[in-house]
Amino acid sequence: MTRTLRQRLNPLLLAAVAVGLDQLSKRWAVENLASGSIEPLLPGLLQLQRVSNTGAAFSLFAGAPNQLGLVSALVSLGLLFWILWRPPAGLWNVLALGLLLGGAVGNGIDRWRHGAVVDFLEFVPIHFPIFNLADVAINLAVACFLIDLLRPHADRHP
Repeated sequence: MTRTLRQRLNPLLLAAVAVGLDQLSKRWAVENLASGSIEPLLPGLLQLQRVSNTGAAFSLFAGAPNQLGLVSALVSLGLLFWILWRPPAGLWNVLALGLLLGGAVGNGIDRWRHGAVVDFLEFVPIHFPIFNLADVAINLAVACFLIDLLRPHADRHP
């Protein structure tokens, strides 16, 4: 397998894994958690509480699932073209693009299928919005982009 093909496939495979885990976890949450009920997962740190979010991060743009679904689709297509047109170089870019694509697709699927995103993970010690694994993937992608950006230039793209 050529290096360029591997550079294109790795983020796509990571995105597929992220989407799969996200959708499986949301399905589990819908089947096992009553809406609004609270169940401790890691007492004092993390609990499960299923909610439907018609908005984006922090419930911004709530009530606009079709528009947010369109944004998710456009972002996903843009990332896909980016990966295929200019394959990411370096581990941090591969991780960032794969996780970002997986998170956008995962939440986009919910918006198109259900009109809302299933959120079910809640931090206990701080008042923080309830989230899901697609949100985790998106936040990890941002961290990977920052790590890549802060690395010395010569080390960024081997």
